[in-house]
Amino acid sequence: MLNPSKRPSPPPNPSLSPPRQLFSHPASLLLELCGSSRELHQILPQIIKHNLFYEPFLQAKLIALFSSFAGLREASLVFDSVATKNDELYHSILKGHAHHSSLDAALSFFVAMKHARVRPVVYNLTYLLKSCGDKCDLRRGREIHSQLVTNGFSSNVFAMTTVVNMYAKCRRIDEARMMFDRMPERDLVAWNAIVAGYAQNGLAEEALEMVMRLQEDGKRPDSITLVSILPACSDTGSLRIGRAVHGYALRASLESLVNVSTALVNMYSKCGALGAARLVFDRMRVRNVVSWNSMIDGYVQGGNAEEAMRLFKKMLAEGLEPTGVTVMAALHACGELGDIDEGRSVHELLLRMGLHSDPSVMNCLITMYSKCKRLDLAAEVFETLEEKTLVSWNAMISGYAQNGQAEGALCLFSRMREENVQPDSFTLVSVIPALADVSMLRQAKWMHGYAVRLCLDQNIFVMTALVDMYCKCGGVSIARKLFDAMDERHVMTWNAMIDGYGSHGFGRDAVDLFEEMKRGSVKPNDVTFLCVLSACSHSGLVDEGKQYFNSMKQDYGLEPVVDHYGSMVDLLGRAGKLDEAWEFIEKMAMKPSISVYGAMLGACKIHKNVELGEKAAKRLFELEPEEGGYHVLLSNIYATASMWKDVARVRTMMEKKGLQKTPGCSFIELRNEVHTFYSGSTNHPQAEKIYARLDKLFNEIKAIGYVPVTDSIHDVEDDVKVQLLNSHSEKLAIAFGLINTKAGTTIQIRKNLRVCTDCHNATKFISKVTGQEIIVRDMQRFHHFKDGLCSCGGYW
Repeated sequence: MLNPSKRPSPPPNPSLSPPRQLFSHPASLLLELCGSSRELHQILPQIIKHNLFYEPFLQAKLIALFSSFAGLREASLVFDSVATKNDELYHSILKGHAHHSSLDAALSFFVAMKHARVRPVVYNLTYLLKSCGDKCDLRRGREIHSQLVTNGFSSNVFAMTTVVNMYAKCRRIDEARMMFDRMPERDLVAWNAIVAGYAQNGLAEEALEMVMRLQEDGKRPDSITLVSILPACSDTGSLRIGRAVHGYALRASLESLVNVSTALVNMYSKCGALGAARLVFDRMRVRNVVSWNSMIDGYVQGGNAEEAMRLFKKMLAEGLEPTGVTVMAALHACGELGDIDEGRSVHELLLRMGLHSDPSVMNCLITMYSKCKRLDLAAEVFETLEEKTLVSWNAMISGYAQNGQAEGALCLFSRMREENVQPDSFTLVSVIPALADVSMLRQAKWMHGYAVRLCLDQNIFVMTALVDMYCKCGGVSIARKLFDAMDERHVMTWNAMIDGYGSHGFGRDAVDLFEEMKRGSVKPNDVTFLCVLSACSHSGLVDEGKQYFNSMKQDYGLEPVVDHYGSMVDLLGRAGKLDEAWEFIEKMAMKPSISVYGAMLGACKIHKNVELGEKAAKRLFELEPEEGGYHVLLSNIYATASMWKDVARVRTMMEKKGLQKTPGCSFIELRNEVHTFYSGSTNHPQAEKIYARLDKLFNEIKAIGYVPVTDSIHDVEDDVKVQLLNSHSEKLAIAFGLINTKAGTTIQIRKNLRVCTDCHNATKFISKVTGQEIIVRDMQRFHHFKDGLCSCGGYW
């Protein structure tokens, strides 16, 4: 490398023109063949050794080569040593800055050129315009445009084509079109520039119109034209336009070009026409790695991860070297399949390829392990990252949240803030559902305030997540205020609010909101109908539910799936129409799933129907024999009917299979601390006060008509049954809340299982004698107890 303090001394009379023998000198020949910065640094000592450093011809070559190899420091040192600088040297340095330096450095040198009275050539300005376009620097792009006009290049086709490109890349497509229309003549490159400009700005229709005009102007679209317009078809889902372009490619014999075929594969894949994409792919005589990547990623995005992995393996078998894009698509496929073994194989491959330092690949690896439910491996990858980008944090937080590890997600979010990493909308959309899972209204309000401070309270996805969070934290009225304040609502926003009303037992409000949605511009989707059916189920709106189920296909062309059938069974079952529900199951157009029979079994428990309960349980045990919850439900049905032998039989069956009942526990937040209670637990610091308060409560509610429901307990005396019921976890949590809050305060608790019949009944009476509203969130829904009534209306 050149050292300014050790420059060779200049010869006394440096020649102004290169001697003829200089062209054949080995050093000169080596410079002509030089292909890298490393080679150039090896040649330079030979030039100095032979006293050729100050030969103007070789200095010009050195400046041009150093500039092209991003060695701007070395190029500047050579440049400074030149006694008489011609314009060509300035042009070489400016080209190097434009390609390899910051835009500021390039423009500074351009100003220096002007001060040195060097007249710019058209290429100087086009290099700078390209840099401005690549960096979306509109202000400076306009300044260079004015210089281009000042220097008399406004009629130069090449220069004006670069101007069109610059404005298009700066998202000023109207100005790009204005410049294009002012061009006195246009070649195919200029037409391709405006076509690409429209395409890059998502205006596929306008891009196609320019292709039509191009042909009217006597030009024929080439492969560049097609490769420019096809991505716009992909981005906008314009399959019709994409097919038209494909038709032209066939007529013009351009489909055989690998770049055109690859663009067609990508277009068809992103437009959801995977069959057409595969036909184009299979017909390709030559495929490059981009072709394979487009097809593999097309299958992944199209929901066919198995075929994506088959194609990935075929690509490796054919000896093609995958890229980071290939690996990311394969990791995505492994995550969708939940295939940890294949995922580990791809992990090993990326390590062999040296991609462990690529943040994008490693972030995909975190996501893959998270989707395969191996948070330990995801966290291991995350902690070993040399550079944790915002996407890395988001991937890990999302992994915790999607795997039900709300506490892990919230802890990592806190750590992220401690390390001064600024969250974005994706971070909040990932962490807000975790907060919703823990159902703490105080923290929910803090998160809302934090979103406002980040200026994300206008982001539709963040706002939708906040609406959903408030609903799941018991603040359904706050959720509705947010919903009403939104200027724009996505279908997911409507779904969140409708589902929120339904889960709180406000079925009529859910139906009213759904009817309002139908009158607007946002069309309901399959999830919307699932939400409204569930809301009808929880509020006993049988006729409305039936109507909406039929409307799905008749009015919206949406085919019901198994979850919709499950909701209908739940709707009929909760309303006591058990025979109709069973008949509905028998006539289903598809094979009933666990959710369908689970809904039926739950309804049989509510209405004490042993016969249908046994039928539903039998089917459930066949589908999922290792699920203990359904065995417990059947046992409770038998217990309610005093069929104790059958209760014993089910429990024996559970013991043989090693199945255990999940212990019930309830949670209540007080002053930013979560208190957990298990049935019969006495280890809480206030246990003595809690049980004393419960004794007083039971005396008060018995005086106004409360009678314990002991049907599900047997083999013990009646007084012991009552004692066991009185120490259920939700009752302990409620008593704790009453002791530690002021009169009139709403008490909110969570339970990990469904609220039992006796606790539901007792809580209604407690809300009446205390005059306090009690909100209980169980595994299925919210119960708002107030003045002796519950929002579920008995449909729980």
